[in-house]
Amino acid sequence: MAIPTEGCGSVPRPSYLLEAMGAFKDGKISKAGFDAATEKAIIETITEMEATGSSIITDGEQSKPSFATYPLDGLTNLGPDGVVIPFADGHTRQLPCLTSGPFRYSAYTGAYVAQARKHTKLRLKQAVISPSAMCLLYPESGIDGYPRETFIADLIGECVKDIRSAFDAGAEIVQIDFTEGRLACKLDPSKGLLRQFVELNNAVLDQFSDSERANIGIHTCPGGDHNSTHSADVDYSELLPDLFQMKAGRFYLQMASEIDKPRILDIIQRERQPFQTTFIGVIDPCDMNVETFDIVRDRTLEIAEHLKGERFGTTDDCGFSPFGDDIAMARATAFAKIKARVVGTALAAEKLG
Repeated sequence: MAIPTEGCGSVPRPSYLLEAMGAFKDGKISKAGFDAATEKAIIETITEMEATGSSIITDGEQSKPSFATYPLDGLTNLGPDGVVIPFADGHTRQLPCLTSGPFRYSAYTGAYVAQARKHTKLRLKQAVISPSAMCLLYPESGIDGYPRETFIADLIGECVKDIRSAFDAGAEIVQIDFTEGRLACKLDPSKGLLRQFVELNNAVLDQFSDSERANIGIHTCPGGDHNSTHSADVDYSELLPDLFQMKAGRFYLQMASEIDKPRILDIIQRERQPFQTTFIGVIDPCDMNVETFDIVRDRTLEIAEHLKGERFGTTDDCGFSPFGDDIAMARATAFAKIKARVVGTALAAEKLG
């Protein structure tokens, strides 16, 4: 049987690109200089992606400042005092805060797809940020003259435009990054916040046809960053029943780093809907050791034991560098892990016949 395998998105940026990002932000190099460094990194990344044997690739998110903030870069109606997200190792990430309306993206992912398309003939996948993550930009105190209801309507429109731009530029698959799912359970154990997130994400998905939604996926993980997470202490069972209420056709689920995989896989099998294909994590980006082909094969075979039928594939637990400044993992290690996923998955498929 054939077992599909896809990555989640990011790989670490090369040092020269990180230096260029800092220099451009500080006004020390021109936009042309920054664009040249970005183009070089994208070409190198795509070449390395192709060498792993992957049949569908990304640009490694080389030109994104982060998986979450690419639509905000350069906006002037943002303040610095937004939601703070604490991680288990003590470090934090802070979102900006919207200060006035209307809310509009500064960039759409179609531009990333178009740039990647120039350098490969392989199928392309593009990650986009979820509307539920972006809704955290709106302050609890509100904004004079720009009520939350208007913001949400604008947000839905921008998210739809972002996804359509990726498809229009040639992406075959679009993945919505929903890393805040377990975090929502942590912040609100009643699940009220989680269900608000699901409802908002479905409001975007409702703008697409069934055939389009078959190629839109939801990625969830406990928020990997600098080898730490923000919500791995929340049991997966708290999230999964509501997660599969989202009207996407594909789900990319962190699993390699889970301790009790059989129990979680059984919950996935029970809760997923007939039209949903689940890609299960067999690579742990928070582990600096490269998984062997045999380890990935055995993890894939375990998945096959619990997820009946052919509606499953493999993936990485998370991107390898969701934030541009995350250099905890070497690029070579990330590509070796991707190759291990591709080869190990093929070995499992061969064994299953």
